[in-house]
Amino acid sequence: MKNQKVLFVTGAAKGFGFEIAKAALEAGDKVVATVRSKPEVLAAALNKHANLLIVVMDVNNEDQIKEAVSESILVFGKIDVLVNNAGFGIISAIEEATDLEVKRQYETNVFGLLNVTRAILPYMRKERSGHIINFSSVFGFDAIPGWALYGSTKFAVEGLSKGLAAELAPFGIKVTAVEPGIFRTEFLSAESYVVSENVIDDYKETTGLVRTRASELHGSQPGDPKKLAKVIVDLAHSENPPVQLPIGKDSVNMFYQSVEKTKKDIEQWIDVSSSTDFSDAKAAL
Repeated sequence: MKNQKVLFVTGAAKGFGFEIAKAALEAGDKVVATVRSKPEVLAAALNKHANLLIVVMDVNNEDQIKEAVSESILVFGKIDVLVNNAGFGIISAIEEATDLEVKRQYETNVFGLLNVTRAILPYMRKERSGHIINFSSVFGFDAIPGWALYGSTKFAVEGLSKGLAAELAPFGIKVTAVEPGIFRTEFLSAESYVVSENVIDDYKETTGLVRTRASELHGSQPGDPKKLAKVIVDLAHSENPPVQLPIGKDSVNMFYQSVEKTKKDIEQWIDVSSSTDFSDAKAAL
């Protein structure tokens, strides 16, 4: 049997969070599952498992986060793995999005992730161990019209994850950004993503088509969320986890396409890029 872990999973009411909580319990782990409301619904869905603690917590409410983390430590004695899964998507051209819509997207997907991470890190540093798994996205590799604003929050998650990995390595704490492709969750259902209120006609052939096709794709996405959940649980038990992990063939393909595109641009402009140093300059990095 694997060494039992305590996983703290945000956004566990549905989608990836629910499947990860369920898979972890089935694997013999203990799970702290966070929801914003109706904890009794999740408790019933997970059969009121003995190794399950459900806490009501909004990732934008620091007081709730502190209480949730303290309760988790009190009940289970530790938190081995933080799974920063909570988030939502918005379909919008960047120009179409209002200031409020942009702030809401970043408050949950970026600042919410930071809020929970800051609350749990003191416990992990004290133990000199732990693993933070941050949910990025296939859209964290490259920009897609209509999903670019959402993707920009995942670009931020990528940078934060790499920075945390470097800063926390001396404490024995691992960090992984996972980049799921398109999975058959509720993410593309009309109730799960947000569409910008402002619509600009010039974007009808780009963002406009994405708005139409998103709900049409719902139900036929290639990725199996149950298989992803197993990957996350296995990752939580890994002795040497990667800093980045694309999940799904579409995500792997997007990664390689992005790398090749960036490589091509750099190679075409390499003389310009390399022309700005003083003649006697030494390498700084």
